[in-house]
Amino acid sequence: MATLALIIAVVALVIAIAAYRRTGGVGELQNQIQTLSSTTDSVRDRTADALNRLEQLVRGGKDRPKPDDRSEPSPHGERR
Repeated sequence: MATLALIIAVVALVIAIAAYRRTGGVGELQNQIQTLSSTTDSVRDRTADALNRLEQLVRGGKDRPKPDDRSEPSPHGERR
């Protein structure tokens, strides 16, 4: 019975290897990874642009200075 299980396992392994090679193997997988990587970068850039536009809308546009760019002291004075 163990011999039959071993034969079935070897046949299944051969079929799996044949199917893997037929679908393109490692080369096709690397091409798909590269394509997915470039798509992800594109989506990341578009998301960053959308978030920047949303930030400008929420903060009132480009007229308002950013907190790091303030050259004048706060009208409320310093807290101690």
